[in-house]
Amino acid sequence: MIDKLDKKECCGCNVCGDACPKGAITFFEDNEGFLYPSINKEFCIKCNICEKVCPVINIDALKQNDFEHPHCFAAIHKNLQVRFDSTSGGAFSAFAKKAYSEKAYVGGAIWNKDWSVSEYISNNKDDIEKLRSSKYIQSNAIGFYASVKKILQDGEKVLLCGTPCQIAALKSYLKKDYENLITLDFICMYVNSPKVWHKYIEFLEEKYSSKVIYIKDKNKEIGWRTLTNKVVFENGRVIYDSKDKNLFRLCYMDLGVASRPSCHNCKFKGFPRIADISVADFWGVEKYLNKDYDNDLGTSLILINSQKGDTYFDEKVKKSLCYQEIPFDTILDGNPALTITYKSPTNIDRIQFYKDLDNVNFEKLVLRRLIESTSLKVLFKRKLKNVLKFVYFTIKASKFSISTWYKNIYYNLFSRHVQSAIFSGHFLIFHKYTYIDIHRGAKIIVNGCVKLGNKVTEKDKSPTIFLIRKNGLIKFEGDYTFGAGANVQVFEDAEFIVGGGGDTNMGVEIVCGKKIQFEDNVFLGRNVIVRDTNGEHYLSRQGYKTSRAVILGNHAWLCDRCTIMPGVHVYPGGIVGASAFVTADVPAFSIVSGNPAQVVDEEVYWKS
Repeated sequence: MIDKLDKKECCGCNVCGDACPKGAITFFEDNEGFLYPSINKEFCIKCNICEKVCPVINIDALKQNDFEHPHCFAAIHKNLQVRFDSTSGGAFSAFAKKAYSEKAYVGGAIWNKDWSVSEYISNNKDDIEKLRSSKYIQSNAIGFYASVKKILQDGEKVLLCGTPCQIAALKSYLKKDYENLITLDFICMYVNSPKVWHKYIEFLEEKYSSKVIYIKDKNKEIGWRTLTNKVVFENGRVIYDSKDKNLFRLCYMDLGVASRPSCHNCKFKGFPRIADISVADFWGVEKYLNKDYDNDLGTSLILINSQKGDTYFDEKVKKSLCYQEIPFDTILDGNPALTITYKSPTNIDRIQFYKDLDNVNFEKLVLRRLIESTSLKVLFKRKLKNVLKFVYFTIKASKFSISTWYKNIYYNLFSRHVQSAIFSGHFLIFHKYTYIDIHRGAKIIVNGCVKLGNKVTEKDKSPTIFLIRKNGLIKFEGDYTFGAGANVQVFEDAEFIVGGGGDTNMGVEIVCGKKIQFEDNVFLGRNVIVRDTNGEHYLSRQGYKTSRAVILGNHAWLCDRCTIMPGVHVYPGGIVGASAFVTADVPAFSIVSGNPAQVVDEEVYWKS
């Protein structure tokens, strides 16, 4: 019976439950949130079918295919919108759309309303939106294998995508190869705990006081390589959690505690692959192919593992893709999870982590474990790296200018007006012709690497000026760059808050009389003006105020020569066209243009 399988070897595929002829196998959720089989001895007839279909027990018989080493392709979807909405280059969408066009059924993982994940199959082409994109937690596949088998026995075509262990489980369950079935798997590092995931969601909803209504992992708007998780809340708030900030991703990529225990001894790595076709991100593509395949929008790696898969790809899918065959050796360096099983970390108390998960604030728990798991040697290297980074950028910005050297050293180490921390990578970098005037009580708080007066050419002598009057505040909450010729004025008692991840081009003008806030990933083109004040000029209008706060939302883009006037809120993803004069709010993910600015397009998504 299946209960003889050691718990830490069970991959959670759920196939034993579908295979049991008496329905004697149910599944219980353990303290880590993973499902494991439980046998009702009253119903069990000891037929051992559960053992016979277990992909872990029968891995030697299952791990075979037509090609010992796959035929390898780099690919991107010809439809940019599809590529934008996909985890990598849009390969799965190309396969799925072709299957739908032939009235086939397509199966894979989908989000449920409670942000759990289940396996799902249908022949409704509209379901591609549900199936597209990765979900990084273990899915519930109870009943799925039986559904697929019935569809196949009815003579319908099926294209199915799953984890390598799920595809192995399906092959074992079906007992024969169906000509009307095409299987796809993907390069898998781990499957992760639904419990940890739900704690992450609960943390976000509490932090932002709103329900999560949309999630897109590996969202492309900040770039494919940032591994950004985009989350939209019911109250309109949008966040972009990049790999170094995403607490859930830190749990499995850095701490290694969110992964299913069996993943640390995965039986499904290496070659030959069990699925007909494998799809993945082509990490390392920049080493082998030109920019047409690598503009940080995602590139797919396609591995053809069987003759059936080769025929399907060649005859039905290639025409939807831009593709190039690549040598087998090129795929290994950037995709170690193809062959390497990541061992369970020894510097983390996994048992204590899951005990604390029920009682400790999620953010505090993850950050505390990160600190505890980091050795003194690693901490020293990290601090040394940050110091060297400061020295490198200072040399690059200062060249032979003694006064610029002085500014970089004085303001980062000795000025009572500047709060920086070079060991933590938080510092200002002054380029030549950058001037700063800080009045009594004024302050600059630096929580990132902030470059001021960055130049395209050394011949550019445009002055960059930062004026902060009495008790004014500039707070940088991450890495940011101001281009040469910027003129930033923060008036008395005013505050200018700048998130990380963005930059400005040349000649930007910021006039802050009360409060201006740039959220994360805000980009400004040349000669953009942002002001929240009309100075002390008054108009004879009821309710008129000389200053009204301006907010540039997460991932906003302000194009050349546009002007943002007091009181404007550019909502997340908003784009302000060149020379636009903006006096009213800019809706999320829209484009405004003109004078006065008007909405000219909606539901627009862009990559910085």
